[in-house]
Amino acid sequence: MKICVLVKQVPDSDSLIKIADDNLTIIEDGITSTTNECDTYALEEALLLKEKHGGEVVVCSMGKDSAVQVVKDGLAKGADRGIMITDEKFENFDALATSKVFASVLKDENFDLIFTGLQSDDTGNAQVGVILAELLNTSHSSLVIGTEMVGDTVIKVKRELEGGWAQWTELDLPASLTIQSGLNKPRYASLRGIMMMKKKPLQTMSASDIDLDDIATKAETKQIYVPQKTKETEFISGSPDEIVEQLMEKLTNEIKVLG
Repeated sequence: MKICVLVKQVPDSDSLIKIADDNLTIIEDGITSTTNECDTYALEEALLLKEKHGGEVVVCSMGKDSAVQVVKDGLAKGADRGIMITDEKFENFDALATSKVFASVLKDENFDLIFTGLQSDDTGNAQVGVILAELLNTSHSSLVIGTEMVGDTVIKVKRELEGGWAQWTELDLPASLTIQSGLNKPRYASLRGIMMMKKKPLQTMSASDIDLDDIATKAETKQIYVPQKTKETEFISGSPDEIVEQLMEKLTNEIKVLG
């Protein structure tokens, strides 16, 4: 079994995030970076499947040069090899453009499974895994909270639904799965794993190494800002009919939740 896990480097949740003067970026000085939380669960699930069924786990990331650390962390935990995609041309890509880059890199690898975290802690788009399934023509399931192989060509996944419900479904391989936090307990890298990581293959790729036509992001960041916290309470009085009439007017014309 051949599994790819996409990992992303994000600011640590305990870091103090400050917005730069251009209101388009954050000030990175003093920020500690780490592996996106959902991605650590995705990696752990891939390693558990490998330990049970055999095969290979490949860790892949795209970002600035510093993001190679999250690939190395994955190798130290037990992944077999790493792929690091880094190029200034790929910075600030939206989910679609990012997915196209990953698809171009992964298409010839013929992975049985591609794991992504449900969403990233920074942008939270929750789209890359879904788009990859479309680009690579694989089956897909999101909000995965459990996996179980059925033979060599089918995987059974448990999907989280609303209200505490869950659903088991079977997918033909190859498949792209977006992994929810909490389905396992991510391991720490051992000293032996850290030492072995240094001998594992880590391929670095740039735009010149990727077979892509003219690709560009279709989304543009206009402003980054901290939302202002405001609260206002308005009392509606009158007879029951008058209250209903006023409430309907506000829901329709002010709040615009009714058509």
